[in-house]
Amino acid sequence: MKTLLSVLVVAVLALAGAAVWGWWQYERRPLPMAAAEVEVEIERGGGANRVAESLNRQGLRVSPWLFRLAVRLREDDARLRAGIYLFDSPVTLRRLIDRLTRGDATQHAITFIDGWTFRQMREAIARTPELRQDSRELSDLEILQRIGATETHPEGLFAPDTYAFDRNSSELKVLRQAYRLQQRRLQQAWERAQASTPPLPYATPYEVLIMASIIEKETGRPDERPKVAAVFVNRLQRGMMLQSDPTTIYGLGDAFDGNLRRRHLQTDTVYNTYTRGGLPPTPIAMPGRAAIEAAVAPAAIDALYFVSRGDGTSEFSNDLAAHNRAVNKYQRRQGLN
Repeated sequence: MKTLLSVLVVAVLALAGAAVWGWWQYERRPLPMAAAEVEVEIERGGGANRVAESLNRQGLRVSPWLFRLAVRLREDDARLRAGIYLFDSPVTLRRLIDRLTRGDATQHAITFIDGWTFRQMREAIARTPELRQDSRELSDLEILQRIGATETHPEGLFAPDTYAFDRNSSELKVLRQAYRLQQRRLQQAWERAQASTPPLPYATPYEVLIMASIIEKETGRPDERPKVAAVFVNRLQRGMMLQSDPTTIYGLGDAFDGNLRRRHLQTDTVYNTYTRGGLPPTPIAMPGRAAIEAAVAPAAIDALYFVSRGDGTSEFSNDLAAHNRAVNKYQRRQGLN
């Protein structure tokens, strides 16, 4: 009996010791790492064994059997999530499993800037190696079809914003997110436009988007967007030509060398609002939320003209005589060739 009791005591002490050791390994012991920061990629469809192998292969040293045991005791085998994770030392086994089960992955991001063209968007995507290349061989129209857009011209259809994504996410997925966000913003603006008194001169939400893109390119000053919107709305309501330099420049395409000349204003294209009345056929850039809001909430002013003062602000005028005086004061010396 004494021998059996001694064996039991030793067994209990051994189990207690093992439990303490296991707890320390799980809760307190920093895992060896190949560097102070280690980025690991966990692929989809891998259980605890494959995850442990992947961690070790990528520089985060963890005992495979201890990792499997801890995951099993936590009943987390089915909750390990794929993604890119960045770990900085020290990291314990508990912290490691917590992050892998939360899906607290390291995400990348891409930013589309207010006023960019779709061409600039595609160039930014091409410079983002973390995205899976599934749009680069597609035409603009094919991209629109793949993301479920009903439009045939991509300009202005995507919301300028910052989009987070996991490594190897689809380029088309990011474009779809940007398209849907712009559609939501536009729908909200259209509801506001329909309730406006007096009525605004837009027949469709797409016309709001076109106007917003012009406002976006005409000024980057938040306080001036509603005033610029008012000038163009007032012109449309009076049947005047918009006479917007950015639309004309857009119509010139690659022929524009950065210097807008008088002959450019006289060269007819579908985007030349000096030679054609009404709105151009499509947006000319990606308007941000503020420009869209300005398009449906123009300032309550009677201005029909504006000219740059040369300091980033504009002078607004109600009639041609006042506008000509402003041009003489601020810009006549620059002239057009």
